Amino acid sequence: MSQHRRQDEILALVQQQGFVTIDELVRLFNVTPQTIRRDLNQLADAQRIRRHHGGAAWESSTVNTAYATRKIMNHPEKELIARTVAAHIPDGASVFINIGTTTETVAHALLNHKDLRIVTNNIHVASILSAKEDFSVIIAGGEVRTRDGGIVGEATRDFINQFRMDYGIIGISGIAEDGSLLDFDYREVRIAQSIIQNSQHVFLAADSSKFGRNAMVRLGNLSQVSALFTDAAPPKHIQELLNQHQVELYVTDVKPA
Repeated sequence: MSQHRRQDEILALVQQQGFVTIDELVRLFNVTPQTIRRDLNQLADAQRIRRHHGGAAWESSTVNTAYATRKIMNHPEKELIARTVAAHIPDGASVFINIGTTTETVAHALLNHKDLRIVTNNIHVASILSAKEDFSVIIAGGEVRTRDGGIVGEATRDFINQFRMDYGIIGISGIAEDGSLLDFDYREVRIAQSIIQNSQHVFLAADSSKFGRNAMVRLGNLSQVSALFTDAAPPKHIQELLNQHQVELYVTDVKPA
């Protein structure tokens, strides 16, 4: 099979499934992992797909990748980020945690803490953290999104606004070149904005695939966060913005195998 035809078939598969792994493509096309990585890199350079650790995804500025797919995308990087975030949360703190697969990973990393007080609009986060008897977990009211267990709506926003917490841990779908924080659901964005406004310290947990990723709803700007936790050095213009606004940057020291 020619490289051009193989790349066309890879593109069609990514469009159909939303996300494909390198191992899956190696088995399907009976070629080496190096060949598939080269194909994916060329398709990503042409902006036809978006490259992720271990595979590639279809990009849209209007619709987010399916929740089940996001759960496995860049998961090793998310685990490293989560452990780093958790290391900066002291025992006995009060914490907001919003919607997202990265923040759910952070929730797992917090299970070794003591006496946390958590407010969340994420059903999965509430389920994870309620396993600890010494944690107080408060879940916001509102409309439950069946696709990912997120809770959104005006009632959710009003509920969040009743609290003033030590830390707000938020995830994001994309970070633009100018530092804009981008997401797909304006209702989710409104909740995240309230979390930012009502947190003494705002921790943004975002793996490096979020740099330059497009989404249609603007949440805010990197200048509004206290610290960015990621797995690789951000692009130069993002680093300059972080320095300008004195936003702390934590890059995980060890890359996953």
